Amino acid sequence: MDGIHKDGRSAHEDNGLRSVVVKKYKATTNSQHNHPVYENVLNRNFTVQTPNQVWVSDITYLRTGEGWVYLASVMDLFSRKIVGWAAGDRITKELALQALNMACENRNPPEGLIHHSDRGSQYASIEYRQRIESMKMIGSMSRKGDCYDNACMESFHSVLKKELVHQTKFKTRKQAYQALYEYIEIEYNRMRLHSSIGYLSPHKYEKRYYEQLQAA
Repeated sequence: MDGIHKDGRSAHEDNGLRSVVVKKYKATTNSQHNHPVYENVLNRNFTVQTPNQVWVSDITYLRTGEGWVYLASVMDLFSRKIVGWAAGDRITKELALQALNMACENRNPPEGLIHHSDRGSQYASIEYRQRIESMKMIGSMSRKGDCYDNACMESFHSVLKKELVHQTKFKTRKQAYQALYEYIEIEYNRMRLHSSIGYLSPHKYEKRYYEQLQAA
């Protein structure tokens, strides 16, 4: 206990020194806004029978030598496949819209698809809600501050950081963008096995579904 006084002060404090606590950076979507929000239609019903029945969306981030990179993703809950994504240097509604637009172009979803996200301003923005409604989707949002309502996207972000972000030091944003493309489109969607879908990759799980549908 060298250097600690009986009153709890350290010897450093006698010399006018104070410890500095560095807060860990955490970028999140901002739910402090005045936009209307959707009810929690999904309500943690993560079991889905067909593709393009439920999509879930969220935004995460990673550090590079040039600053932060933000990743907006859209997942098809049936197969856990990332069907749309976009990366950029700002956490904006435009970034979220790019990911949604990519998903719509890739999948041409049917009317009535449930689109679930948190209550962040990006997803509650007029432009994003207009896009959902123009595609005749059903909007759904997590309860305030409840990450478990979007647990599958939280799981994807955890895997992404464990298998890619925490294993790599990105010098540039361009390097991060390329790594994200390779990880999402090749490793995660086409190669990574998921226990929740019978230890198949998202790509193989969907392929098997359509093969069985044709054979029926």
